[in-house]
Amino acid sequence: MSTGSTRDLPTVAVVGRPNVGKSTLFNRIVGRREAIVEEKPGVTRDRKEVAAEWQGYDFTLVDTGGWMPGGTELDSKVSKQSEKAILDADAVLFVVDVTVGITEEDSRIAQILRKQGRPVLLIANKVDDTNRDAAAWELLRLGVGEPVLVSALHGRGTGDMLDALLAVLPEREPEPEVVVEVAEDKIFSVAIVGRPNVGKSTLFNRLIGEDRSVVHDMPGTTRDAVDTIVETPDGPVRFVDTAGMRRRAKIDEGTEYYSLVRALQAIDRADVALLVIDATVGVTAQDQRLAERIDAAGCPVVVLLNKWELLDAEEHSEIAYQISQKLHFIGESPVLKISALTGKGVHRLLPALSGTIDDYHRRVPTRKVNQVLRAAQSAQPAPHGGRVLYATQGAVDPPTFTLFANKELPASYLRYLERSLREECGFGATPIKLRVRKRD
Repeated sequence: MSTGSTRDLPTVAVVGRPNVGKSTLFNRIVGRREAIVEEKPGVTRDRKEVAAEWQGYDFTLVDTGGWMPGGTELDSKVSKQSEKAILDADAVLFVVDVTVGITEEDSRIAQILRKQGRPVLLIANKVDDTNRDAAAWELLRLGVGEPVLVSALHGRGTGDMLDALLAVLPEREPEPEVVVEVAEDKIFSVAIVGRPNVGKSTLFNRLIGEDRSVVHDMPGTTRDAVDTIVETPDGPVRFVDTAGMRRRAKIDEGTEYYSLVRALQAIDRADVALLVIDATVGVTAQDQRLAERIDAAGCPVVVLLNKWELLDAEEHSEIAYQISQKLHFIGESPVLKISALTGKGVHRLLPALSGTIDDYHRRVPTRKVNQVLRAAQSAQPAPHGGRVLYATQGAVDPPTFTLFANKELPASYLRYLERSLREECGFGATPIKLRVRKRD
């Protein structure tokens, strides 16, 4: 399945009440575990969009949270995300659990779908064998067409379902082959990370210009990594909203564990991490551990002190001291004071990223690279007679240098050479990769 850009593709929304198998069906269609799945209601909360393909037809598939009318405030926000997905969709996969039958929530969703006038496929899920076929036809009472019988878990009927889906999607003219200016995997990626409930999703929504992630004052609202590509003056930038990361000892459920895994994967793939810290709380031990994890991934970091407007002058001085003491290892990384809720100070974020993006694409002349390394080796020779004979920059995005050495060099010495290249070539906090090849 394609994972390319979802822009300008027909959109298919997967909707239904909680725990009917929407995310399982979503994963089945895209061919991998893209959405978190667990046998409990309310696991999916934000809309998640990926590009999918069937029989050469590309479309955007949107996974939504379970429809929970009449529930809590958070339930209402999740339900509104589902309604937004329906409004934006070219077609809807309405998933119903055939083992339960029609519920009040199913009837309400069907009523809304009939009013919207979008093409709807009624998906009778969990038809794991022919014994359940008869029960599926009772779903005709929902008034949204004949049910398509599937088992998302086992894959039964999903091919026929996708054939039926293509029949209701807009016909697409064959597109001439074109050269894409920026490959998706080269789009500059920014991961928004931090402890639970520090304002990451509020910042994400402000940056992308719409309420894409569910924002609520309960820790752990974002369960999956949600990303959106935004056009900026410096080109496209992918912003990734991640789940709040807590200490492993505090992670007591499977869903939260997988959310942590997704967040860590987002850091590993990101070109820059935005570490959001609640300024009213200060720099905690968990903030420090997250910064260390980002640093270990070789990812540059921009520290965002959120809720800054709530602090007085004395508290401003205290948190500045905490940054210098607890996050000293991030070096010259930018530290911005913002309010994600009001937008104050957020305008300084893109200019701060702009410099990092320029450094990310920078190429240093080979002569300059070797001058820097010769000076570094003269100032501090490598142990045991090790020496870099020659070096060149082999790639950008991020800057990658190939070092030809007479023997293996210890990791501590390579970090010294990396720091020398960073400082002398003006890379700031941009990650640098070193590849060492041994030459006799």
